[in-house]
Amino acid sequence: MERRELVKALGLGALAAGGLVACGDNEMLASNKPKKPVTIDWKMVTTWPKNFPGLGTGANYLAQLIGEMSGGRIKVKVYGAKELVGALEIFDAVAGGTAQMGHGASYYWKEQVPAAQFFSAVPFGLTAQEMNAWLYHGGGMELWREVYEPHGLIPMAAGNTGVQMGGWFNKEINSIEDLQGLKMRIPGLGGEVLRRAGGTPVLLPGGEIFPSLQSGAIDASEWVGPYNDLAFGLHKVAKYYYYPGWHEPGTTMETFINKAAFEALPEDLQAVVRAACRVANQDMLAGFVAKNNAALQQLVNDHQVELRKFPDEVLLRLKQLSDEVVREEVAKDPLSTKVYKSFSKFRSQVGEWQSLSELAYLKAREL
Repeated sequence: MERRELVKALGLGALAAGGLVACGDNEMLASNKPKKPVTIDWKMVTTWPKNFPGLGTGANYLAQLIGEMSGGRIKVKVYGAKELVGALEIFDAVAGGTAQMGHGASYYWKEQVPAAQFFSAVPFGLTAQEMNAWLYHGGGMELWREVYEPHGLIPMAAGNTGVQMGGWFNKEINSIEDLQGLKMRIPGLGGEVLRRAGGTPVLLPGGEIFPSLQSGAIDASEWVGPYNDLAFGLHKVAKYYYYPGWHEPGTTMETFINKAAFEALPEDLQAVVRAACRVANQDMLAGFVAKNNAALQQLVNDHQVELRKFPDEVLLRLKQLSDEVVREEVAKDPLSTKVYKSFSKFRSQVGEWQSLSELAYLKAREL
C-alpha cells in the first residue's frame, strides 16, 4: 500500500473508532439521565361539602401536603360529599377501591364497625391533646389499624376540632326533661346518650343540617364549633347556642387509605403519606383554636345568638347516662371491649396529670 493510501486508511479507522467512542459516551449519558418519575394519581372522597372551612379545607391541605412532600410523585384529587359518592358512603367506596383515600370521622361507621367510634369522640372522654397522646404513644393507633384491617383499610389521624360546642337549639335546655322528644342531629355515642335521655338522634351529613333545621325535620343540631357553624349559617335557623360539647371533647378527623393502594407505594412514599397526616392533624387543631373565638364573637355580637351553658345538673345526668351507654355498647362487641379498655385506662392515667398541669394552670390564669 502506498504511503498516501495508508495514511488515508489509518485516518478513516481513527474516525470510526472515535465515532464508536462518542456513540458509547452518548449511550452512557442517556442511560445515566434521570428518568421522569411516574406520577401516582389518587382520589380522596370526603364526608364534607367541597372546600368547607376547617374540615373540607383540612382534606384539601392533606392532599396538598402529600403532593408537595412527595415532589409531585403522588397527586391526590379531593372530592366533596356527593361529588363521587355520598357523604356516608366513603368508607365502603375506599374499601372497594373506588377511591384510594377517605376523609371523615370514624363514628359515622359505627353500624358497620362498632369499635370505630372510639377513635373519633367519646362523651366526657379525651381532649384533643389527650387523644393524640393515646393514639401516638398509648397504643391507640395500633388498635385502630386492627379494627380497620378486616375492611382492607389503613386509618390515620388527620385533624382534630378540639372541644366542640354543645349544639344549636330553638328552645332553652333547663333540665334533662327538656331533651325528651327532641329530634337532634348528633352522631356516635353522643347520639345514643341523647336516646337514653328520651330524645331522638338523627344522623345527617353536614350539608343537610341547615335545611333540616329550617324545615323542622330536626329540632336541634350539634355540628362543630363557632368557626364551622358560622360558615354553615346555623345562627339563621336556631336561636340558642349551648356549651360545652360534652359529647365531643376532642374529635379526631380521620383519613383511611385502601390497604392495597398504600402497600403498592414504595417505602419512601408510604413514609410521606404518614408524615403528611401527622402535619395535617396538628394544623387543623391549631386552625380551630385560632379562629373559633373570633367567630363566636361575631355570632354573639353581630347575629345576636344567645350563648348558654348547659346547667350542671343536666351535664351530671348526661355523664351518668354516658357511662351507662358506653358500658352497654362495649359489652356488645369483643373488639370494642378491647379498644375501650385501652382508652379508659389511658384516660384515667392522663387525667391525674392533666389536673395538675393543664386544668390547674387554666384556673390559675383566670385568677
